[in-house]
Amino acid sequence: MEHPVLVEHLHWLGHDSFRLDHPIVVYLDPWKLPPDSPPADLILISHEHDDHCSPEDVQQLRRPSTAVVANPAAAARLEPPVTILRPGERTTVGKVTVEAVPAYNIGKRFHPREAEGLGFILTLAGERLYFAGDTDRIPEMPGFACDLALLPVSGKYTMTAEEAAQAAGDIRPKVAVPMHYGAGVAGTVADAERFRDLSPVPVIVLEEEKGG
Repeated sequence: MEHPVLVEHLHWLGHDSFRLDHPIVVYLDPWKLPPDSPPADLILISHEHDDHCSPEDVQQLRRPSTAVVANPAAAARLEPPVTILRPGERTTVGKVTVEAVPAYNIGKRFHPREAEGLGFILTLAGERLYFAGDTDRIPEMPGFACDLALLPVSGKYTMTAEEAAQAAGDIRPKVAVPMHYGAGVAGTVADAERFRDLSPVPVIVLEEEKGG
């Protein structure tokens, strides 16, 4: 099976942070970025926790034309203007469609459903990318049709590697990429490798990029 084109333009910046540089520059939960990081066209913030919502990183990446999209609690921490989305809502930035989907824990206290944490499904360049945010395997996932899925694997605050593999089976992307590990928050590369070994869909474990 061919890999989605978006995989070739995806940069893992550690933990849950990614940069996508095709067809526009999109950052997902930027955190602890180096000063030479390219400026953003679009910044997406899944929820308000410090390791996902970093006002300093957002300001570093912003220019006058940058669009910032966040859930209500994260938006309250950021300089306006910010487009606020709740689960089930969507917006369009240029030729990119951003759909907000639920992200929450089941049986954990860290990310309650009522906090309205988000995952994002982006439609761009003819493909769909799902960024799960901080979530467990939730019943909505079979409806998240996508070509590329970025899934947390660390356990504790999110799905375990085993649960993420089950979620990949629910979603059935062409390719999955593990995240939420290796930053001292939770999870290690062993979790990413275990997810790769268990997943019913192809998995690419990205190398963390330290520079811009």
